[in-house]
Amino acid sequence: MGKVRIVTDSTSDIPAEVRERLGISMVPLKVLFGEDTYTDSITIQPDEFYEKLQASPVLPKTSQPSPAEFSELYEQLLEEDPDSPIISIHLASVLSGTYQSAFIADSMLEREADVTVVDSKSASYGIGLQVVKAAEMAQAGESKERILEELERIQKDLKVYFLVDSLEFLHKGGRIGRASALIGSILNIKPILSLDENGGVYSVDKVRGSKKAMARIAEMLKEEFGDEPVGLILAKTDNQELTDELGKRVKEVINVKEVGYTAVGSVIGVHTGPGTSAVFVYRV
Repeated sequence: MGKVRIVTDSTSDIPAEVRERLGISMVPLKVLFGEDTYTDSITIQPDEFYEKLQASPVLPKTSQPSPAEFSELYEQLLEEDPDSPIISIHLASVLSGTYQSAFIADSMLEREADVTVVDSKSASYGIGLQVVKAAEMAQAGESKERILEELERIQKDLKVYFLVDSLEFLHKGGRIGRASALIGSILNIKPILSLDENGGVYSVDKVRGSKKAMARIAEMLKEEFGDEPVGLILAKTDNQELTDELGKRVKEVINVKEVGYTAVGSVIGVHTGPGTSAVFVYRV
């Protein structure tokens, strides 16, 4: 049996240099601004996307990969090593049909193959953390079974909080009504979002003002992890200062042993909007 190969999609928001270093294969989603189509993390990068998003009069749309796109990649990997198991880790199935496309692609293969499609039950670097860990284990020669066990542990262990600057994009995406978005804007209400056990987005709390929201996130993480050693990933959209401040608040109250940084890509950004920051915290 060959070395396990790791596949993901672009919503994992893993920096290109990390994917290259760890041998991670990626199938991108697409973002559509009217008639203009961009390939997430390939023909459009986060900085350019948020500039376009701010200027766009309408909310862009996203498009998931087809089963054929996944099948083609699986075939390429199997051509390189027919005996290598493939673990394909994707955006939560409750948020997108990307997981289903990858699952269908397995049945389209023209050869016998060991492909395991994993629902990350997460988004952005909640997926990325799982993918990077899987790739590191694969490089170390760990078995498919051992990697899948570790992915299950991470899913149960991970805490994700998104601090959304504006309710307007949640409204445009159909998650809240216009009246709620307007009231939130007037009262400076900042929703703190998280992901449930299946990866669905829900509101944990709503507070007035960014500073109180950041303090509340830090408080909730302290309640969850206490003094246990943890890792912290900070994810930004277009406001580095806000993300740095959120990271500072979190590091003041929990025992952070390792810190990483990433950018929220265009597909996730369509739904969260500019000015969003996120923290991903896990035990180490």
